[in-house]
Amino acid sequence: MASTGPPQSLKRSDTSLTREGDQLIITPLGAGNEVGRSCVYMSYKGKTILFDCGIHPAYSGMATLPYFDEIDPSTIDVLLVTHFHLDHAASLPYFLEKTTFKGRVFMTHATKAIYKLLLSDFVKVSKVSVEDMLYDEQDILRSMDKIEVIDFHQTLEVNGIRFWCYTAGHVLGAAMFMVDIASVRVLYTGDYSHEEDRHLRAAEIPQFSPDICIIESTYGVQLHQPRNVREKRFTYVIHSTISQGGRVLIPAFALGRAQELLLILDEYWSNHPELHNIPIYYASPLAKGCMAVYQTYINSMNERIRNQFANSNPFDFKHISPLKSIENFNDVGSSVVMASPSGLQSGLSRQLFEMWCSDKKNACVIPGYVVEGTLAKTIINEPKEVTLMNGLTAPLNMQVHYISFSAHADFAQTSTFLKELMPPNIILVHGEANEMGRLK
Repeated sequence: MASTGPPQSLKRSDTSLTREGDQLIITPLGAGNEVGRSCVYMSYKGKTILFDCGIHPAYSGMATLPYFDEIDPSTIDVLLVTHFHLDHAASLPYFLEKTTFKGRVFMTHATKAIYKLLLSDFVKVSKVSVEDMLYDEQDILRSMDKIEVIDFHQTLEVNGIRFWCYTAGHVLGAAMFMVDIASVRVLYTGDYSHEEDRHLRAAEIPQFSPDICIIESTYGVQLHQPRNVREKRFTYVIHSTISQGGRVLIPAFALGRAQELLLILDEYWSNHPELHNIPIYYASPLAKGCMAVYQTYINSMNERIRNQFANSNPFDFKHISPLKSIENFNDVGSSVVMASPSGLQSGLSRQLFEMWCSDKKNACVIPGYVVEGTLAKTIINEPKEVTLMNGLTAPLNMQVHYISFSAHADFAQTSTFLKELMPPNIILVHGEANEMGRLK
């Protein structure tokens, strides 16, 4: 748990001299030394802010929530959500509908549009008992009425708290928030990436330094391979699996990295006529809705994709078909299927995994960060067998490849970003304890 005073009081060893409320307190309620359930509480001079409101994908029911019982939700003035990923936004309907919170909540336009789709999908694929359900479709719709939107670089003020946001890269709509209370500035990065990919802009560097920077540390001191190297490995693994008559499963959430990977696959198929008879399926009840959102927010993407859009819609894929459910799937011969959820805990990706995992011709390509405690994390270490949903075990013979397209900053990006900003105080969040310890 992090607690820090404003820059001027850090020099004083006895903070008890400061008046109550003059101390700036930052408390992670989730993602303090884990990846999952991002939620950071901050109070200063009687003003209270919550950054993000996620769930932990490896758990179910109340155990997935941040530690909300550490705080009094009714005292929170503003809740700022950086992006639509479940580990940053999926406890929001619970927090807005089932606690005493009565403050205001903000996110960007694209985040709000995708939040609704992604959470509806999450409720559908979560195979949990009724008493473990944190909220239902109605709660999601009610939360939509309470969410206000903010534009990038627009400054808003609520109850003496000024805040604005910058592009964070990472996923469509992702933002970093700068908050100013009584001239003390705090930057909360959320998840960010300084690398432009096929569709997203890189994260911006704020034009002035914050007093405190709360920054993600997901990849610790690791360095990413160059993007063209990862793309080549990705297409090579898929092409060679298909050449041997195998099937390829790509577990990924319906939104975010999925769009990046679909752009890569569609282009690769276009350049390889010999693959045209091999189907690629984008398996999600959300497939159509997601694409509509991506087509709507083309202007928030990078120049490359906007130029393509002038001629034809890059998200109108030539070689990829949506797949609603396993019942509609004709599993004959080779195919490539991208299915949610990304951790293989339940849903369509888990069903396909169980059908395909015992055949050594097949492959599973894990394309992003995997959370501790999920099946995806377990199979990266290639155990001899895996436990199926019915409790029985099956041999794991399929090839497992981890090729990360995860749009998080690596060590090089984090150190460059911090050198440019030079914040006097840095708080690391959103990293497993080991990775975080190395980065310190």
